[in-house]
Amino acid sequence: MDYAIEFEREDDGRWIAEIPDLPGVMAYGASKQEAESKVQSIALRVIADKLERDHTTTDHVQFAAA
Repeated sequence: MDYAIEFEREDDGRWIAEIPDLPGVMAYGASKQEAESKVQSIALRVIADKLERDHTTTDHVQFAAA
């Protein structure tokens, strides 16, 4: 599973990181790195829940900054 992370900087300086392929997976951070770390953490929780619910497996999960 490969997921692209999109970033946007707010007027107040905060960063937003979002994974469009996982609806609702977005996070704010004081820095771009913080937002990226938080969104990856949320994404992993969502992916783990989906794998458990669907009784499926995956060989890898990869994130790429867009």
